[in-house]
Amino acid sequence: MNKKKIIKLLWHFFTILTLLISVLFIIYGLQQDIFYSERALETFFEKFGIWAPILFIIFQIIQVILPVVPGAIGCLGGILIFGPIYGLIYNYIGICIGSIATYSIARNYGTSFISFLVSKRVRLKYQEWVNHRRFDFLFTLAIFSPIAPDDYLCFLAGTTKMKYLKFISIILVGKPLPITIYSFGLEWIFRQIILWL
Repeated sequence: MNKKKIIKLLWHFFTILTLLISVLFIIYGLQQDIFYSERALETFFEKFGIWAPILFIIFQIIQVILPVVPGAIGCLGGILIFGPIYGLIYNYIGICIGSIATYSIARNYGTSFISFLVSKRVRLKYQEWVNHRRFDFLFTLAIFSPIAPDDYLCFLAGTTKMKYLKFISIILVGKPLPITIYSFGLEWIFRQIILWL
């Protein structure tokens, strides 16, 4: 067995392992209301002390890869749990790693895997982007936007001819602004709701 096949087998093994762990965590999270309650999320991470940031980053990676987890919970949770500076940093790290992971998954497994995770409505809406000659430009604009479905677009980018280095550069440069707007915007809304209640 040559080195290329060994690397491919290891990739498949770790992908399956990661997906299995993600599924188990999601089941646990649904049972404990972690994905639907900021308070439950905060209580969950407080148990882990200094490991909390690492676990939170992993949580953010999972919510990017698996769209069943609402991204708003993680972004808001980061600010509420770790404060505005560290919360924003952890959000950025987790979301960037998750975005790169989605691109890599699509690169290796193609559209069949995407169809398993993303609804048909969303796929049809953005599928024409793939054939657009300015896909890279459209993708970059979308990544800079706080309202675009960039998790799916990262999957979509993995099915195109976009190079790894270009994709990673767009993600690293484009993510800070929308993550900041999204995170602090959600925090402001959350504070207003608390005051209203």
